[in-house]
Amino acid sequence: MTEPPTPTQDTANADPLGQTRDVARTLTPALARPFPEPSAVGPRAILTILRRRLIPLLTCVILIPLCAALAIHRITPAYTATGMLIYEPSEYKVRELQSILRTDPTTEAVMASQAEILRSLHIAQKVAERGNLFANPEFNRALRPPGGIRPHLDAALRFLGLREPETVAPPIYGPRLAPDRDATLLAVQAALKATAVRFSRVIEVSFTAEDPHIAAAAVNNAMDAYVKDQFAAKHRAVARATEWLEKRAFELRRDLRAAERQIAQYRAEQHLSQGMHAGLDAEQISHLNEDLVRARGELAGAESRLDAARGRAGAAAQAAIASSVVQLRVQQEQLQAQAQAQQGRLGPNHPEAEGLRRQVAETQRAVAAEIARVIAATESDRRSAFERVATLERNLRIAQEEAERNAKAQLPLNAQTRDADALRAQLQAVLERIQQTAQQAVIETAEGREISQALPPEHPSAPKSTRLLAAALAAGLGLGLMLVYALEKADTTLQSGEAVRAATGLPCFALLPEIGKRALGHGKIEDYVARRPLTAFAEQIRALRAGLWFGANRPRVIAVTAARPAEGKTILTISLGRSARLAGERVMLVECDLRQPSFVRRFNGGDGVGLADVLKGEATLEEVIREDPIAGLHYIHAGKPRAGRQNSDILGLFLSAAMAELLIRLRRDYDLIVLDAPPAQAMTEARAIAAVADATLLAVRWRSTPVEILRHARTLLDEAHAVVVGTVLTRVDPRAHVRSGYADAEVYHRRYRPYYRG
Repeated sequence: MTEPPTPTQDTANADPLGQTRDVARTLTPALARPFPEPSAVGPRAILTILRRRLIPLLTCVILIPLCAALAIHRITPAYTATGMLIYEPSEYKVRELQSILRTDPTTEAVMASQAEILRSLHIAQKVAERGNLFANPEFNRALRPPGGIRPHLDAALRFLGLREPETVAPPIYGPRLAPDRDATLLAVQAALKATAVRFSRVIEVSFTAEDPHIAAAAVNNAMDAYVKDQFAAKHRAVARATEWLEKRAFELRRDLRAAERQIAQYRAEQHLSQGMHAGLDAEQISHLNEDLVRARGELAGAESRLDAARGRAGAAAQAAIASSVVQLRVQQEQLQAQAQAQQGRLGPNHPEAEGLRRQVAETQRAVAAEIARVIAATESDRRSAFERVATLERNLRIAQEEAERNAKAQLPLNAQTRDADALRAQLQAVLERIQQTAQQAVIETAEGREISQALPPEHPSAPKSTRLLAAALAAGLGLGLMLVYALEKADTTLQSGEAVRAATGLPCFALLPEIGKRALGHGKIEDYVARRPLTAFAEQIRALRAGLWFGANRPRVIAVTAARPAEGKTILTISLGRSARLAGERVMLVECDLRQPSFVRRFNGGDGVGLADVLKGEATLEEVIREDPIAGLHYIHAGKPRAGRQNSDILGLFLSAAMAELLIRLRRDYDLIVLDAPPAQAMTEARAIAAVADATLLAVRWRSTPVEILRHARTLLDEAHAVVVGTVLTRVDPRAHVRSGYADAEVYHRRYRPYYRG
């Protein structure tokens, strides 16, 4: 046991708590400055994140394409054969067959419909039958050998009664289903593709199979089946149309004969006949009207002659009298003139005058006799004409009545005649269409024809290794970026001194690297700073000392704590103490973590009384001080608190006057006292220890301590009025930190290796 230095009178009367507060006031403005939040993410920040997460990114970028390459290597190559045919619809159309053989304008919809016909189940069946694909295991899964775990799993489930045996239920209607055959047809249909080439009448037909010859044969069989089906469909349509037209012609002939017989029978029953241009009734009425007009003219002429003969008409009527009467009257007038002339010349008694008067009288008698004869003849003519007119009028009335009766009887006949004419016209049209259909059957061609047959392909169409690998690489890159983003968002730990400053507002004095087993050799990590004083680890401890020592009043009592266990606080405490001791300072390390002590193991010191014994008054300070054989510093281990209710209050030990007295004595004898405190997140005594120290250091484990836990620990220490002066980032992986791109990672760059040794 090493004796402590003898205290002086001045240091004995010093107030340790007052000194602590003075130091705190001095350090706080200089060290505990709040740092601003990180700026928005930019290109440089993104590159930094990618460098920091390079391993998961490269894992995805390499692993996914590698898996894709392995999968591609296990995939059986498939070959796709391609053929071309052109769709040329026929322009020969028959009006009665337009509903069957009508060709719509060649639009994209028509071409798409033809493509669907090409890849229909009917064409697939023809392809399967011609190529004997029902016996090909590639398309008939029933011929494939059983493999994999699925059959065994199904058998086990059926054995345990968890699955009913597979049975094919009888169909309710229709033929019995054939699952294997149907599955083969569906597989062939899935392998058969037909695509209409845009802005053309060309259809591209392709088929994919493991055998290139099977693929080419399937394409040619599909095109041939399509063309022949189109041709057969047209001939079937023409045959059906011809059969229907002949049946219709037979029906029309039968109906026309029946209609003609009905018309003839009706004519005979109604005594109807037909002239050259009109019915007999119309001809008879026309003749009667003509005769009546003539008879009425003759009657009028007879009456006018009769009036003229009787002298009751004018000059116009007189002209109608017979010429003999006129001559007699002219002769009478001449004789009267001569008689008057002779009488005036010779006298009334002259024989010549008397003879002339006798001639005039004879002439008058002759005129009267002639007029009477004319009147009698004219009267006879008038009576005859009158009787003729009456007879014609009566006949005309009878003919009109007969015509009306015949017209009423003609109405049904006209309807029957129209029906017969319509049947006759339909029969004529049907006979003409039969002739046209017969001609069409001779000249009809298929609407599609092959323009390029399929040949066996030389190179497989699937798998497309280059595209799949490129897609896998893109997927790996995308998944890697997503993984980096998820890891970055989910990672709430602290990865650099900048992050610690931004999270706590405290300076980060040092970044202690993780020392690997190879670097340690057979040594221990707590001995590394003393045995390898020129390494990066020792340099970071010196950087911590420099950060603490800067200022008007350097702290003498420093509490080292952490938010959680395994943060490296004890290694930090021992390394800081040994580094200061190697610099010539008087150093005392006090292990205040009474619940999880480790000084005995780390210093290889003997077990015995320790800090707990001193605070309880069961041991003196001189009895518990130990000396480090490596660096020569002094330390006090935690000791072992005895079990019992009276010894269970560890917090009370650190709040006791014994703890204050202990610090007073240590301040007199040592330049630096480092208190190894327990974690501040859960242990209350850590706050009491930090409250009595001049300064408190927070150990933060790199990429382990969450930000929320660290901030909460800082809040707890602030509430205990502890002076938290800074942080130390522990257990940093130098290689990973260099890749992160942070500014403080520069200290681990290879360019600084010449400055470090060992």
